[in-house]
Amino acid sequence: MFSLFTSALTILAKELRLEFRTRELLTTTIVFVLMVVVLFSFTFEPTAAESRRLGGGLLWIAFLFAGSLMLHPSFTREHSNDTLAALRLAPIEPFAILLGKLLANFLFLLFAELLLLPVFAVFYDLSLLPLTTRLFPLTLVLLLGTFGLVSAGTVFAAISAHARMRELLLPVLLLIVLTPVLISAALATSSLFADPPELPRTALVLLLSFDVVFLTAAWLFGEYLFEE
Repeated sequence: MFSLFTSALTILAKELRLEFRTRELLTTTIVFVLMVVVLFSFTFEPTAAESRRLGGGLLWIAFLFAGSLMLHPSFTREHSNDTLAALRLAPIEPFAILLGKLLANFLFLLFAELLLLPVFAVFYDLSLLPLTTRLFPLTLVLLLGTFGLVSAGTVFAAISAHARMRELLLPVLLLIVLTPVLISAALATSSLFADPPELPRTALVLLLSFDVVFLTAAWLFGEYLFEE
């Protein structure tokens, strides 16, 4: 188990170095999602009540777009120099490769979300305060929902990396599989934007259950994910 986490952290460090050296993925994703949020704002022009009711769904649609854009290069960029083949030949568990990629994607997407959230709140006239009843629970929902999105997205990015139409296949697979996560996260987020804010326990349990089940499945079947 110790070697698994050590190998995963090594993969994570490689991903972080690569991204912060080029900054291509983060910059592209943040600019794209900001454009989506601004476009939503000018298209719908919601009132304060509509923003509280629809804000959660719009926010997670933007996160889904960001995830689809960010998760796609996770494994495809490894094919240019056969890096993935070299990683598979290394004396590490296949799940360690997946876990390292997953953690990197989680940090990248969470960073983009944290930059997007205050911009979204300004455009849609939504309050993130008070801390204890709105911002802290919203942070918990973001963590659980983002981890669910990234865990499924990283797995399907590995599966679709060898497909011919992988650019189209990944978003379609994500939209189907992530439906429970998106509905639960959007419901919880909209409830926290409401006045007074509340956190539905059912949505929270569904998010946590999805994260645990999908991560466990990835661990059990990790060795088959990189088969061509």
